Amino acid sequence: MEVESPNINPKVQDENEDENNLPKQVISTKDENTAVNETGPAQKTKRGKGKSKISKKLPAKGLFKCTNSLKEDHGQPLFGVSFCHQTSKDEYPMFASVGSNRIAVYECRDDGYIKLLQAYSDPESEENFYSCTWTVDSTSGHPLLAVAGSRGIIRVLNVSTKQCIKHYIGHGNAVNELKFHPQMPQILLSASKDHSLRVWNIKTDVLVCMFSGVEGHRDEVLSCDFNIFGTKIISCGMDHSLKIWNFDGEDLKSALKASEVYKPNTNDKPFPTLHFHNPYFSTRDIHKNYVDCARWFGDFILSKSCENCIVCWKPGSINCSLNQLKPKESNVTVLSRLEFQHCDIWYMRFAIDYWHKYLAVGNQYGKTFIWELDHLDPAKSKCFTLSNIRCTTTIRQTAFSKDGSILICVCDDSTIWRWDLQGK
Repeated sequence: MEVESPNINPKVQDENEDENNLPKQVISTKDENTAVNETGPAQKTKRGKGKSKISKKLPAKGLFKCTNSLKEDHGQPLFGVSFCHQTSKDEYPMFASVGSNRIAVYECRDDGYIKLLQAYSDPESEENFYSCTWTVDSTSGHPLLAVAGSRGIIRVLNVSTKQCIKHYIGHGNAVNELKFHPQMPQILLSASKDHSLRVWNIKTDVLVCMFSGVEGHRDEVLSCDFNIFGTKIISCGMDHSLKIWNFDGEDLKSALKASEVYKPNTNDKPFPTLHFHNPYFSTRDIHKNYVDCARWFGDFILSKSCENCIVCWKPGSINCSLNQLKPKESNVTVLSRLEFQHCDIWYMRFAIDYWHKYLAVGNQYGKTFIWELDHLDPAKSKCFTLSNIRCTTTIRQTAFSKDGSILICVCDDSTIWRWDLQGK
């Protein structure tokens, strides 16, 4: 993994701002001298087919305002973006974006200013990164960034030393999403096109377990997420199904402990990777198409397909605890549907902020829809639309800073858009 111009500090144009007071900025992840001002609006994509209604707009109080945009020089879609939640309150929020064979790390500074800290390129030009996620090295305290994509290779970067410190080859095809365990920073979950999920211990380089097989996914696994306690996993994919996997069984707990002390260089035998074939719960009743994003919302689940709608639901009846489901339970309870427009292509992921106050998702037309999550009733949930005259292409993913005050959106035209919560 090659580091490219780590000290690039692109300038922000303060004059000739557009009608939304948005400074225009283009950055290069290769050469500092190629940073130039944007000269025109991005090319429009074809209109989507969605016809869903949009809820009423949020009042001016608490509105997000567009404060900056960047354009990376490779010109390819940016599929992933993620904030580092391990930084202290005294540090500027840091996020990473991935697309093509590039990885870029930025800092969000005051007054909308975004500073490029580091840029990396994979040695294989055909690589196309889809996902990135952050953790912390429990020994050094350094922030670590895991990335993966079309080649199925997971790479871990230490952004403090500017090095690629680890890589894992195990999946038989592309990796669509990565997630670290909320309480064990060394445990990494990966979802793959090879129909499986895998769990890695990046401290000892061990493949702890796999979730796949007879009762597993029958097509690409597109998204995965740990619940807040790290005891359950939700996964979804091209087979239209959503599956919940237990992550607190005694066998798995023993395997996780064993993975902490395993030493590859001194052990004669490979680590005994566990295989789990039976999910705790599975359903195909929520969506009728590819399910490309799923997130935990307490004991509820928010999931999205290419149907112009995010569904909030729970397994079983409304009064049934998640841990008290009957064997082979198939009943689901839909609590609400958050509808929006022009989002009928797959692999467009939404974000929930760290404190579960906001949900944000983009569409094919460059608009972002935000809901306040105070109410599950869609009639009571406040929704508003973020738009900018120059943002016209598909927004692939959104991400919130830890305090929820900054929203980053990444697009198919390699642009990055920063929105700041007013009043913060």
